[in-house]
Amino acid sequence: MALPAHRDVQVWREPDGASPDRVAEEVPVALRYNGRPHVVMMCTPADLEDFARGFSVTENVVEAVGEIGSIAVTQLVAPEGFEIDVRVPLQRAERLNGRERNLEGRTGCGLCGAREIADAMRPVRRVPAGAKVGLPAIRRALEGLRKLQPLNAATGATHAAAWATPDGLIVAAREDVGRHNALDKLIGRLLFDGRDLSRGFLVITSRASYEMVQKAACVGIGLVVAISAPTALAIRVADEAGLTLIGFARGDRQVVYTCPGRLQRGGRA
Repeated sequence: MALPAHRDVQVWREPDGASPDRVAEEVPVALRYNGRPHVVMMCTPADLEDFARGFSVTENVVEAVGEIGSIAVTQLVAPEGFEIDVRVPLQRAERLNGRERNLEGRTGCGLCGAREIADAMRPVRRVPAGAKVGLPAIRRALEGLRKLQPLNAATGATHAAAWATPDGLIVAAREDVGRHNALDKLIGRLLFDGRDLSRGFLVITSRASYEMVQKAACVGIGLVVAISAPTALAIRVADEAGLTLIGFARGDRQVVYTCPGRLQRGGRA
């Protein structure tokens, strides 16, 4: 049986005294390809098959989700955690030789353990033009996302990534203690469902760091809306990919950093 995504603990609150609290789980998840170890990531133990699919595509292990065969998730008791074995074509597995990560992928890091700069700074793909999105649709998605974060509502410790249609209706959302893990889980779900990722936009509750933009561009997402700030590298990568990057999206305010032509001014969501 899978671990719960949260755990109840007893805490001491000032000035009220002892009381129960709910905290998010964080466990090591070892990804293996055709039985060979590749990387260990620190994740929330939920939606792990989605995570395996998304990570495999956004980290260039496979070219498309259709190349992934079986995914076997095994819960470990000692030490506590999970092992995921992903079956991929032989030529893909062989391409991983020498690309094993040196370090575990810590919660806040999407690139930890990459051996060479070239492994971390991969060429970015140009994204398709896609559908235009109105600012009311972005506001609708931001409002909808608040209602789709049950784990964060319970613990206050997780990030979320959500996919919205051009009119701002959220059709899928995933949570994790790591922002990049939440995005990989979401991408894995969307690709498995066969969604056209040029027809909609991404909303994330974290800052828009480089790896978040790179992962989005990798699968053809043309518009990323972040509640927090982007980094300078994320802006450069978004511009290179032709991706519209919005930061500080809160209520009626947002900052458009790249490619504003994808936004439709006026109108209603």
